[in-house]
Amino acid sequence: MTQFPGTIAFDEYGRPFIILRDQEKQKRITGTDAIKSHILAAKQIAQTLKTSLGPKGLDKMMVSADGEVSVTNDGATIMKLMDVDHEIGKLMVQLSQSQDDEIGDGTTGVVVLAGALLEQAEALIDRGIHPIRIADGFELAAQCAVKHLDSISEPFPVDINNKEPLIQIAMTTLGSKIVNKCHRQMAEIAVDAVLTVADFEKKDVNFELIKIETKVGGRMEDSCLVKGVVIDKTMSHSQMPKVLEDVKIAILTCPFEPPKPKTKHKLDVTSAEDYKALREYEQEKFTEMVKQVKDAGANLVICQWGFDDEANHLLLNHQLPAVRWVGGPEIELIAIATGGRIVPRFEELSAAKLGHAGLVRELSFGTSRDNMLVVEKCQNSKAVTILLRGGNLMITHEAKRSIHDALCIVRSLIRDSRVVYGGGAAEISCSLAVAKEADQLSTLEQYAFRSFSVALENIPLALAENSGLQPIETLTELRARQVGEKNPYLGVDCMFSGNSDMKQNHIIESLHSKKQQIVLATQLVKMILKIDDVRSQHDGDM
Repeated sequence: MTQFPGTIAFDEYGRPFIILRDQEKQKRITGTDAIKSHILAAKQIAQTLKTSLGPKGLDKMMVSADGEVSVTNDGATIMKLMDVDHEIGKLMVQLSQSQDDEIGDGTTGVVVLAGALLEQAEALIDRGIHPIRIADGFELAAQCAVKHLDSISEPFPVDINNKEPLIQIAMTTLGSKIVNKCHRQMAEIAVDAVLTVADFEKKDVNFELIKIETKVGGRMEDSCLVKGVVIDKTMSHSQMPKVLEDVKIAILTCPFEPPKPKTKHKLDVTSAEDYKALREYEQEKFTEMVKQVKDAGANLVICQWGFDDEANHLLLNHQLPAVRWVGGPEIELIAIATGGRIVPRFEELSAAKLGHAGLVRELSFGTSRDNMLVVEKCQNSKAVTILLRGGNLMITHEAKRSIHDALCIVRSLIRDSRVVYGGGAAEISCSLAVAKEADQLSTLEQYAFRSFSVALENIPLALAENSGLQPIETLTELRARQVGEKNPYLGVDCMFSGNSDMKQNHIIESLHSKKQQIVLATQLVKMILKIDDVRSQHDGDM
């Protein structure tokens, strides 16, 4: 329910009473009307997202209140940027976000499936079936579909020496993205990044060790994977060396400046001698700090804070290269990669706390004056950075979202190395299995089973429609062929390759991702069908 729109006031005797704002505009919706209102809001959002499904899906242009433009085809991003007022709409946004957090892929499909299930639920409600029976039937049908997915899945070898199968899956994920013109290269980058940091014993991937850095300019094909850390900084002085080998790095979170007293007092400089003494004190402190760093054996300083021109000049004179204003996450990643310790005070600096890197160099971009610093050949070789290039900010942001999806799907395969085949093949096969199970039931839940079966077909229908095919004809033909040939790998040929066998086309999806879509969509639909009372001013408007 929405928050009760009241305000507490007090009369002249201090007794509280409630003032109801816009009471004449309030509308209380109960029972079936409330559920239909919720279904309408969810269907509107699902219809909006439906056209973005698949490799031929359309992109959406989102304009923020500040006029910032985002062009994307990623379901989770579209949902996040949509201005949704209706409470059920907000639940759909959270559904997409849950899929993105857990799997990273399938964020559009899960919303389309939820919308299709609610559309079928509305038809069942009109036939007089109670929402609770529909919700329970959908849950049983989802269990049947997930069980069938297990039966048609195939084991998938995750072998660090044979990357090709993993690259094929990453290419499937990137097929609908803006990066698909170089999606082979992007898929290889994603697979290499995940395999570099993966822990195969625990079957997990620490994404903290993978940093994605974007830089506007150049072509998307200029993107690369760096076995180390890339930071968007340069040496603090233009005359400092641009390439350093066998580097010992002092990682500091304290600034190069004289210590400031903690007490509140004022220092008056009344003469030239006082000023000279103060300047000598500062110079002495700067020299002492530089000496402490040099004595520890460091030949590069990475500082979280800045330092003034005097300190910068002093560092140059002492032949101690430095980088300033490096952000907290970058500092932590450099410390992990180089095996160094973050030092909060100069007095604590020692040789044991220094990080080690084989090479530190400045990376320049063509004719532009943009430079970035690359820390390579680190002690901990597991930290990697993906550097993405693009002609403008929108393209680099979309490339970042796309590469994140590819990283997530490769991680899912390391966790559970079973796959199903895409192009709607898995959904059609599950739809046939659920419909067959419905024929075995004698209870009222058989109606929910059949509706669930029809809802699953919305995914291949949307894929066919977005590809310019005749949706009903395509689906009918695929259903008949799957039954006749007993081949659960037949799906929608979106790329017009002339072959509907998704196994031969290498259109591969993670089993874990597909199961999660069905489970999350069913849970949300079950929740919505159980809400039958709401007081709202929107009355179904988004």
